[in-house]
Amino acid sequence: MEQSQRTEINTLGEFGLIERLAQKVTHYHPETVKGIADDAAVMAIGDQWLVTSTDFLLEGVHFDLTYMPLKHLGYKAVAVNISDIAAMNAVPKQITVSIALSNRFSLEAVEELYEGIRFACQNYKVDLVGGDTTSSRTGLVISITALGLTNAQEITYRSTAQKGDILCCTGDLGAAYLGLQVLEREKQTYLANPNMQPELTGKDYLVGRQLKPEARMDIIYELQTMGLKPTAMIDISDGLASEVLHLCKQSQLGAVVYEDKLPIEQVAYDTAINDFNIVPTVCALNGGEDYELLFTIRQEDYEKIKLHADITTVGYMTEKEKGAKLATRGESLVPLEAQGWNHFST
Repeated sequence: MEQSQRTEINTLGEFGLIERLAQKVTHYHPETVKGIADDAAVMAIGDQWLVTSTDFLLEGVHFDLTYMPLKHLGYKAVAVNISDIAAMNAVPKQITVSIALSNRFSLEAVEELYEGIRFACQNYKVDLVGGDTTSSRTGLVISITALGLTNAQEITYRSTAQKGDILCCTGDLGAAYLGLQVLEREKQTYLANPNMQPELTGKDYLVGRQLKPEARMDIIYELQTMGLKPTAMIDISDGLASEVLHLCKQSQLGAVVYEDKLPIEQVAYDTAINDFNIVPTVCALNGGEDYELLFTIRQEDYEKIKLHADITTVGYMTEKEKGAKLATRGESLVPLEAQGWNHFST
């Protein structure tokens, strides 16, 4: 008897799997403006457009409760979803929260988790309007759906960058990844000797970037005040390199990213080299979980952002045939590759 073919998911990776599944998806309603392949789905609801995004956070995969306080986890779970709404140039309005719990979690633990969720709702001015709860045999699972509003004139996709557009990113890169490395190091020290106290002196910023990231809605509001609409945008959740490649693929373009323009905080730079012997550029390009915004603007809009303290121009968009390249400090062009975390690695 002939055996059926078996394809391992890790040969595709997360985005390959999404593309494969999306191939046979059919939309039946004219209200569906945008489906799979962006930070959020878009539906036309009257004069406004509804944007919707969903994320899972799984214990042991996305977070470790050894060092992740439940209150911080609740806040982060909301923030990472709001970040997707921001990447569509929309304003978040509501969230739903679904959780699965094992019997090791008490009522007090769940209330602590929801305290962080409520604090995030207050900060981002969103309403918690529903969700679901169920039991889990393997630990804590959180799924949040965020809903936001914008309109046809303001919506921003990954697919609408143009040749010559300037690549910009907010904040700094690589700090969240290094915060995770610090926390993992201290966890191993604790496991080896529970009497040892964690040594986090001078690492507060890095640890904070990992445990309590912020969605950059502040930048979205500022861009609106400037009268500047990005030509394309994506949030930086899987590392800058991965997100640049997404913009290139969706917009059918190439790109050049300048290594010496990457915004890396001094504490991140020093920690990468001195503590972990990692090239800081690698952390910035592939670390992930920064939840900053990567966006493109027309060259004529450069004057509007050139003095902004929290926006850095890191490159520009080129012809598709030139591919995505990193211009190194040594003045050579090398292929830009995404080497971030593979969700389905063994």
